Amino acid sequence: MTEQTENATRLARPLIRLAKLVGVATSYVGMSHDYHEIEDDVLVAVLKALGIDASNDEAINQSITSIKSERETRVVAPTVLHIVGKESKVEVHGGVFDVPEATITLENGERFTGAIAHEGGEKAASSVGGDFFCTSYLVLPADLPEGYHTLTVAVGDRKATATVISAPEKIELLDDMKQGSLWGWMSQLYSIRSKGSWGVGDFEDLKTMLVESKKKTGADFMLINPMHAAEPVPPLTPSPYLPISRRFINFSYIRPESMPEYLTLSHEDRAEVDALHEQVESLNDDANLIDRDAMWRVKKHALWIIYKAGRTKARQADFDRYLADCGDEIESYATWCLCYDKWGAPADDADNWVRKYNRDSEEVARLREKYPDTLEFYRWLEWVATEQLHAAQQAARRAGMKIGIVADMAVGVHPAGSDVWWNPERFAKGATVGAPPDMFNQQGQDWSQPPLNPIALEQTGFQVYRDMVHGMFANAGAVRIDHILGLFRLWWIPEGKPATDGTYVHYDSDIMLGILALEASRAGGVVVGEDLGVVPAYVSKSLSEHGILGCAVEWFEQNDGVFRAPKDWRPYALASVNTHDMPPAAGYLEYGHVKLREELGLLSGPVEEFQKSATAEHNAMLRMLVEEGYLDQAALEDEAANENEIIDALYRGLKGSPCKLMAASIVDAVGEKRTQNQPGTNNEYPNWRIPLADGEGNVVPLEKLFDEPRLQEITAIMRG
Repeated sequence: MTEQTENATRLARPLIRLAKLVGVATSYVGMSHDYHEIEDDVLVAVLKALGIDASNDEAINQSITSIKSERETRVVAPTVLHIVGKESKVEVHGGVFDVPEATITLENGERFTGAIAHEGGEKAASSVGGDFFCTSYLVLPADLPEGYHTLTVAVGDRKATATVISAPEKIELLDDMKQGSLWGWMSQLYSIRSKGSWGVGDFEDLKTMLVESKKKTGADFMLINPMHAAEPVPPLTPSPYLPISRRFINFSYIRPESMPEYLTLSHEDRAEVDALHEQVESLNDDANLIDRDAMWRVKKHALWIIYKAGRTKARQADFDRYLADCGDEIESYATWCLCYDKWGAPADDADNWVRKYNRDSEEVARLREKYPDTLEFYRWLEWVATEQLHAAQQAARRAGMKIGIVADMAVGVHPAGSDVWWNPERFAKGATVGAPPDMFNQQGQDWSQPPLNPIALEQTGFQVYRDMVHGMFANAGAVRIDHILGLFRLWWIPEGKPATDGTYVHYDSDIMLGILALEASRAGGVVVGEDLGVVPAYVSKSLSEHGILGCAVEWFEQNDGVFRAPKDWRPYALASVNTHDMPPAAGYLEYGHVKLREELGLLSGPVEEFQKSATAEHNAMLRMLVEEGYLDQAALEDEAANENEIIDALYRGLKGSPCKLMAASIVDAVGEKRTQNQPGTNNEYPNWRIPLADGEGNVVPLEKLFDEPRLQEITAIMRG
């Protein structure tokens, strides 16, 4: 077996030491247990993206010295994690004879009256720049309440503050999950239209889906695609996983007629809004393509009419409260939308407005002054979108759903979006996030998103992550974290390099998981982490210890070509037959993934080779279903004729698992065969633009969805 660790000579090199000092991986083991050592030029580029100079030997040594000096002399780290119910130690640095004094201001502004003890350090005093510093510890008591608090520490004549994130040890399961499991649906909201839609599924459709699915199928949740904010004018980015901002909501999902203001419009204005709806109503019957751009051009016109009509005093007061709660953050997205609206999409060159101007530029200030109404319109749209998404979740809970919406959090944001433009200091410069090569994507993946800078996160008390998680739980009963491995490490790809030439950068997962636990605890919610692919054992262990569910996908539950029996899957997981990156069950059984990847040139080897492995996987799955009693052997004599029976067997297998959450796919329940998204492609395939249709290509409208005989057959299996 090949050695899978770095040798002593490599580990002694200053560049390797510097990288490890700041959490940059210098080697890794891939999905196929293949060992890789990271090339020097990649390490230098990734360190530069973190703001660390490693351009030559002198710079490397200077960087090592300054980083170690800062850590050994700072009074206290800027962010501290405390676990509720346990004592926790906080490292403090001061003079040899200094005794630290500390106070804690609680989240509500009150002073914490509990005792904060001081312990001497075990580390010897160290000399930095001629001064001696000694390490000692503050002991935060077990009864420090949960929340985001401020620790103030004085040592000698120095004083510093730190954010204390006081979090529960783990997320408790919902009562209904402790002794059993809950099941629900997973769907792409945009793809499911009703007669009232404007060509794309919207928040009113979501409300209907939640209530109807509870009433007619008994489901307790609906996992939907990310609802993060998008562009304000067409063309709109199809992928919900490449948002403009993760802090705000996609207002193109607003249903104009669901607003209180629609009901009080003048006869003329209401007639104009209705006429605009009629212009796009035919889009609801298109089974081939979702046309967001056509929808938004017309819907936005209608929303301007409603906005101009004004609000009652009570509604204006609600709007004002929303703006006050958002603070400066709403200005980031609204201002970006205004610039995009007036200056256009940022071109792919150095002269575009995103690169030329920032939030403090005079040109931006003048634009805000010139178009105050448009700026207010974009603030208003965000308020309306937040209200309607919240109303959908409230309707789900009133209907009896135990969870309601399962919101999906994307890995990152668009490189030219508002989050990056307004707060560039939060992100790495000169690197994007992706994935190394694996069996599903043999050339690796570059998602084009700039990663959050882990150094900046620590220095700011993880504020951006806290706000994002809090905002998602305000409108959902559960949050699914796409690629949760990113809370532990992310694959950074230096600018100009292929996805194969990257490395992992580590994050403080304990703090980020603590934030998830704190926000979920406050909301009485659930957290699901998408932990598919190469997941180190320590990650799985940590997720489990924090009460975070992983993901079990039936087609991925295999080892060396042998599928695990569902009864042997881990209980702490959200189980599903497939994912949004695979064809629906019918398409997968008909090798749609092989045909599509060949058509799009995504295979690194001969198609015959990939077909052979796909056939072996297919047969192994059917063998497991037969052996476990989920499928009659006779069905295999004519697979095409018995396709529904095979899909039913996949769902019987799902139901046979001990997983705490189980999700049935809407596309499977209507017989759809088309892939919703093909990783590794952009416009080569209409990703995220496939409308909901049955196996014959007929649109399935929301009004008929939950009465579909096939859907009811899947429902019967899931209800047991």
